[in-house]
Amino acid sequence: MEKRLIKKNTLTGIAGKMADEFKVWAPVKQEENVIFSPLEKNEQPFFAYLNSKNAPKQIFFPHTETLMKYTSTPKGMVFAAEENKADKTVLFGVRPCDAHSFALLDMLFDQEKYKDQYYINKRNNTTVITLACVEPPYATCFCTSVDGEPVDDKGADILITDIGDNYLVEFVTPKGEKLANYFGETKADAAAETKKKEIAEKAKQAIKSKIPAHEIKPILDVNFENPIWATIHGKCLACGTCTWMCPTCHCFDISDEVKGNDGVRIRSWDSCMFPLFTKETSGHNPRTSQKERWRQRVMHKFKYYVDNFNAIACVGCGRCVMSCPVNLDIRKVVEDIAKIK
Repeated sequence: MEKRLIKKNTLTGIAGKMADEFKVWAPVKQEENVIFSPLEKNEQPFFAYLNSKNAPKQIFFPHTETLMKYTSTPKGMVFAAEENKADKTVLFGVRPCDAHSFALLDMLFDQEKYKDQYYINKRNNTTVITLACVEPPYATCFCTSVDGEPVDDKGADILITDIGDNYLVEFVTPKGEKLANYFGETKADAAAETKKKEIAEKAKQAIKSKIPAHEIKPILDVNFENPIWATIHGKCLACGTCTWMCPTCHCFDISDEVKGNDGVRIRSWDSCMFPLFTKETSGHNPRTSQKERWRQRVMHKFKYYVDNFNAIACVGCGRCVMSCPVNLDIRKVVEDIAKIK
């Protein structure tokens, strides 16, 4: 793996140069929040942040996207797939937990048997540049409990780590190596790599929130009807905030919108927290309350995804913990499940 050093004051300029050639998504300040959005001309990215308000999965899995168009004609229906275009894109400055989420979403959308070409095309045309977490994290961060670390290259093409006066830039994949010319010619020495290892270990130790994420799988396997599910959901508002903010949630709905003879088929984000999510055409709903919906959310992340892909569908970013209006904490839920005898 090739490694280089760049001066810290050059990072913003590098992002700007890339924006001249590619579509660049980067963290920007929006009032009190930091969000990922495409850089406008002369717009400055904001890299001095702990994590963004929104999870940048929307780049590969948009809130809403058109899948197909159709027209009713005298000879019958005429169908046309939406042109599946994806600009050459750079996702610059994403945190390791969010890059980790891309690796998890790949398992679902890019399987050997089932392939989502809309997701895959965007993913293949995007280079992910991860900015490692070296500052003290949010108290709600728990990435080390779910196979992540503050300095980690999962899901990344390039990993950038602050090692003091410089950034250490590591080109993780061939896709990342294609952008090496933007990062100067200064090769990283052994001292820089040693410094990075020290910083990575210190950052890892700074994650104080720990949950038994791996330990609950055998418990969930045999406790589908356990009374604990009736105790979890009591204050849930079914607002869907936890799923909207989550980097790995991927539920969606397919709908048709028709005007006159023309129609479009649209895919939009949905949430297992919503009552309508599992309502059938007959009117029957197999998940009649938030009890069943919260059970599904936990089971999906910590059992079903493990069954299917041998991976927990959570990256420990803590967004759902910070954003829940009634302080329903997934960490506490996992801890309580771990205590089931």
